[in-house]
Amino acid sequence: MAMNALIDTLQARFDKNAQRHAGIAWPQVQARLEASKAALHALGEMERTGGEPDVIGHDPASGQFLFCDCSVQSPAGRRSLCYDRQALDARKANKPHGCALDLAAAMGVELLTEQRYRELQRLGEFDTGTSSWVATPEAVRALGGALFGDRRYGQVFVYHNGAESYYAARGFRALLRV
Repeated sequence: MAMNALIDTLQARFDKNAQRHAGIAWPQVQARLEASKAALHALGEMERTGGEPDVIGHDPASGQFLFCDCSVQSPAGRRSLCYDRQALDARKANKPHGCALDLAAAMGVELLTEQRYRELQRLGEFDTGTSSWVATPEAVRALGGALFGDRRYGQVFVYHNGAESYYAARGFRALLRV
């Protein structure tokens, strides 16, 4: 997607979903975007893979704007992935095509933490039919597990699975600081 088309798409989404970023003005966001080719590349990848990125906050200490995937379901172009490279390498049969942490790194983004995932869920109802890997504490990962979140029965759940597991309905949501 061309830079101008991407910025137009992001602005239209920003304008349509003002409840996600109360008190943030688009001209400041656009100025930051236009100053960072890396951010535009990462947002382009988020958009290309179905994430529908939008601004969800602002860090006053750093001045950064926080973009997050706001697609209703986990981004379609980032599903059927195990959690990390270690889990992918450990699979002997039926390997998925990749892993969430490697793809996030290649895109220039990070996975949501459990806290950030829960904050996102306050802005809307996400992952009602899918689930998303979330950044997993090292203590859990060291035991072979990884965390994922979803929304079912009107509640947000964060749960565990083997890091090597993968499902057609599980992907990951990205966070980008601009």
